[in-house]
Parts: sequence; C-alpha cells; structure tokens
Amino acid sequence: MNSLLHFLDGYNVLFDEPLCGHTSFKIGGPADALALPESRDELIRLLGVLKNEKFPYMIMGNGSNLLFSDSGYRGVVIKIGPNMAKMNISNSSIYTEAGAFLSTMSAEAMKAHLTGLEFASGIPGTVGGAVCMNAGAYGSEIKDVFESAEVLTDDGSIKTYNLNEMKFGYRTSRLISENTILLSATFNLKASEYETIKAKTDELTASRRAKQPLNLPSAGSSFKRPPGHFAGKLIMDSGLRGYTIGGAQVSEKHCGFIVNKGGASCEDVLKLIEHIQNKVNNDFNVMLIPEIRIIR
Repeated sequence: MNSLLHFLDGYNVLFDEPLCGHTSFKIGGPADALALPESRDELIRLLGVLKNEKFPYMIMGNGSNLLFSDSGYRGVVIKIGPNMAKMNISNSSIYTEAGAFLSTMSAEAMKAHLTGLEFASGIPGTVGGAVCMNAGAYGSEIKDVFESAEVLTDDGSIKTYNLNEMKFGYRTSRLISENTILLSATFNLKASEYETIKAKTDELTASRRAKQPLNLPSAGSSFKRPPGHFAGKLIMDSGLRGYTIGGAQVSEKHCGFIVNKGGASCEDVLKLIEHIQNKVNNDFNVMLIPEIRIIR
C-alpha cells in the first residue's frame, strides 16, 4: 500500500474504497485503490505508471454488470466515468467519450431528432461498457448504430476500429478478448421526428418498468440468452421464481434477474448462480452462461 500511495500521488484516487458503492449490485469489498482519471491523457499516464510498476489493475465503467468479491480487489480499479464524458453531435453522428452514460447519449440523440438509440434509454451502463459488450435490448444492439471507436491498446498505442474491425458478437467484441480500452466512439444515426422518437422511447421505458425489478439492486440480466430459449423462462419453468440464498434472490418480477434483497454477499450470488445453472441443466439440458462479469 505504501508503494501505491507513492506512485499514485497526484492522481484522483480513493484508497481502501468499498466497491459496493460503485456497482448497481451494491456488493463488493474494498479495492486497494479506486482511480478516477479526469481526462484521457491522465488515464494514459496512469496506465503507464501501473504497467511500469507491475501493479494489477482493471477498468470499469458504471459497474452495472459487475459482481465484485466480498474481499474486494487487490490492485487499482480505474473507473472511467463522468470525468471522461464529453459528447458532440454533428449532423447524424454522435461522438462521445467512454465515460458518458448510454442513457444520456440516447436522450441527447432524441433532442437532436436522431433515431436509433431508443433501445438504450434505460440501459444503466456507460458507453465504454456498452461498446465492449455490444449491449442491446428489444431487438437492437450497439453494433446497429456503431461507426468507429478510438481504443488504447495493451502496448499503449491508440488505434481506430471500424464496425467490421470490432468483431461484434452477442454481448462481446474484440475489446474484451484483447485487453484494449475504449477511449471514445462515434455512432451513426438517422433523422426522425422528435415525437416519433419520444413515443418509442416512452414505450420501451414503460415496458422495462413493468417487467424488470428496477426497485432492487441487480446487475441486469444475469444470464446470456441460450440459443432457442429465454433464460428467464427456463428459470421460471424450473420453479425458481423467488428462490433465495442469503440476500440474493431470483427476482419474483423477472426470473432472468438476480436481485440483492438486502445484505447479499458475492458468495450468496455465486451460490445462487450455480444452483440455477444446475437446476435448469437438469430440467432442460441447457447450461446457462452468466452475463454478469464476476471479479474475484
């Protein structure tokens, strides 16, 4: 810790910071350090220091898809958030830094009479996380509106990737496998009437509120959609609605969500995930794959 204090002097850093306060699941022990870079240049300098000194680190956005260990993280968690959230709209294109909220970009697109991001209005993550995992909802995905991205590679160089170069798949992209960090992205939308865009946004928002357990902490959809099935329906048909281990529960409102009913630990969630997987596999011969990113 003393060496961390020395090398991170001058950066915006919180030490022994509980990660439960930085994730939508409200779960996670303390990180040795949580860094909040205030610009892309500061981020690049910070990464240079950590790599040079061989300190372990990881990148996070809004923490809406993360489950941290109860023991926390031994190293530096770098949170790319509101300090790196510049946004610019030009004609039908939106340029934004990685720390901007996806919901904010959707709202700004609507104000500019641009359609294509209505599906993103209720997704709680940042643009960085959304691009990395090709976030999607209601039949649309990030790749449908993506134009290009500026990324920081593992060797410290900055590259620009177009749509084909990103290798988007279901909840994945090349950024996940190659340890690259999104700095900014540009999206290509289409002009439309404000009233039409707002009506679609309101419709999707109402659907989310009606079907999803937004009143309780969670990490969104807990499992990836298995081919030919819906995870939530398989879990419901296995009789697991409301099934609880410790403070973790299969949502009574939507079985595709695991929620924190209060005081849930990482171990509670992991045990519940394993139980769900085993029960669904036994009942339907389908192995569910977690969509939640588990850090332990």
